[in-house]
Amino acid sequence: MLERVRSRYARVEAREAYEAARAGEALLVDIRYAALRERDGLIPGALVVERNELEWRLDPRGSHRLPEAVSHDVRAVVICNEGYASSLAAASLHQLGLHRATDLVGGFQAWKAAGLPLTS
Repeated sequence: MLERVRSRYARVEAREAYEAARAGEALLVDIRYAALRERDGLIPGALVVERNELEWRLDPRGSHRLPEAVSHDVRAVVICNEGYASSLAAASLHQLGLHRATDLVGGFQAWKAAGLPLTS
């Protein structure tokens, strides 16, 4: 199932996601649950959206959308702990019409291993 889902879009590596976010070209969306965020820290500037809220918070037509969910053209990079749940979440965002949604290969752990910025 993951292979099928992932074949529908281009996933991004940690450094690419970092550079895209720094350039204002991507919105990083951390879907990890609270215990993992507390244990491992946060990615500065990433939106924290629990997985069970993701679709209704990022749907640009939704009444409960986040201010950052301005259009279907937003490039959202979904980040989970290891890059599995985020693939399914990105596919779900595609079904909402967010055609540029993707996920981070290796998830938060890949970000951390790459030595990219974190906060506690």
